[in-house]
Amino acid sequence: MVSSFKSNKLIAGMLISGLVSMFGLATIASERHHGKVPIATIEEAKIKHWRVPEIERTFWDISELENAYIDAAPTHLNDGIPVGKLGVDSGNEATVMALAQEIAEKKHAEVDSMLIAHKGKVLFESYYSRGRIDLSHPQSSTTKSYTALALGRAIQLGYLSMSDLDMPIVSFLKGLDPEKFAKGAENITLHQALTMSSGLQISSEKIDQYRKNPEMYRGIKQVQAFLEDSGPIDSQMFNYQGANPDMVMQVLDAVVPGTAEEFIRNELFGKMGIVNYDWRIEPGGLPAAGAFSSMTSRNMLKVGTLVMNKGKWNGKQLIPESFISKATNRNVRLSAEQVQNFYSGDKLSNSGYGYFWWQADMKVGDKSYLSISAQGGGGVTILFVEELELLVVITAHSRQAYLQMIAERILPAFIK
Repeated sequence: MVSSFKSNKLIAGMLISGLVSMFGLATIASERHHGKVPIATIEEAKIKHWRVPEIERTFWDISELENAYIDAAPTHLNDGIPVGKLGVDSGNEATVMALAQEIAEKKHAEVDSMLIAHKGKVLFESYYSRGRIDLSHPQSSTTKSYTALALGRAIQLGYLSMSDLDMPIVSFLKGLDPEKFAKGAENITLHQALTMSSGLQISSEKIDQYRKNPEMYRGIKQVQAFLEDSGPIDSQMFNYQGANPDMVMQVLDAVVPGTAEEFIRNELFGKMGIVNYDWRIEPGGLPAAGAFSSMTSRNMLKVGTLVMNKGKWNGKQLIPESFISKATNRNVRLSAEQVQNFYSGDKLSNSGYGYFWWQADMKVGDKSYLSISAQGGGGVTILFVEELELLVVITAHSRQAYLQMIAERILPAFIK
């Protein structure tokens, strides 16, 4: 297949030159792909989220690729990501390429990219629709998973301890009025917030009020509202809601030197060479903990590699292995009703939730493999199967998840 994108030759040349400069490339060609790697125009590069009102442009303003870009021998970009060749290093090339063709024909809704790494090497890289190699893609709720990793980084550097995970959130924050808390709210721990098990019961009317009046709920005032407006905390059942990551981000900001935004940039993403990303700052000055980050597909691979390697990056422990273990463990076991059948299918079972990371068993033949994933609306996925040393990244703008597809079509290609 041949890749093309709608920009004039001068702009395209400038962008390719910039990409070569950014990654130190002599060429971005590969003998096992077709066409030119798709890169963003200058205007497209400004679009970091689904909606960017300040520039009056949205994700939907990104032009669709006329043809998909499919590469079974990804180029080495000097970006810290080793590469190999599908079907040569490992994997069934025909199986993966058949799936890629179906994606290009939109038989799996609106996929923007799919990348596959096996045994530490990226063996397959593809872009479709609104995907670009250098364009950071909206991450939706995958942002929550990054929030958890940022907290883990704070533990590695000693700003928190593993035992602090069982401490009440309010013990880390100043300026709260406990006299107004709902019954039991003062006992919500970091662990409970990270597992979506805080027990907060906040009405949809209150949530609408928060959204319509952001100036009234800046910083610690937002946490006060969560703990004050909730019904009595009488049960810590799993309940997926934005208040939990928001409270975790407040704690991170309170314990690290400088701001949470600076800490994430310098101590987490910066340590992995992740610079092409964006993370929206809320009116109160904190990064939006539950959504509104964006990241390139290759950088998503880096995040997945960090977690699959138990918190190590290039041999250095960035996040405690004990924290990664808790983050990826089934701290909460979920029923089909709790995941609303979104992460279910006949190849999936035993869904669970860790620290803003999901778990599910994937069945191939008569054997099941544990998958760990970060999931975001639109089909954004970082998924790995440690037993197979397999890592898959998908970006999309569809109304479905891709776990079933991965279980059906990708895992079998890497099982001998």
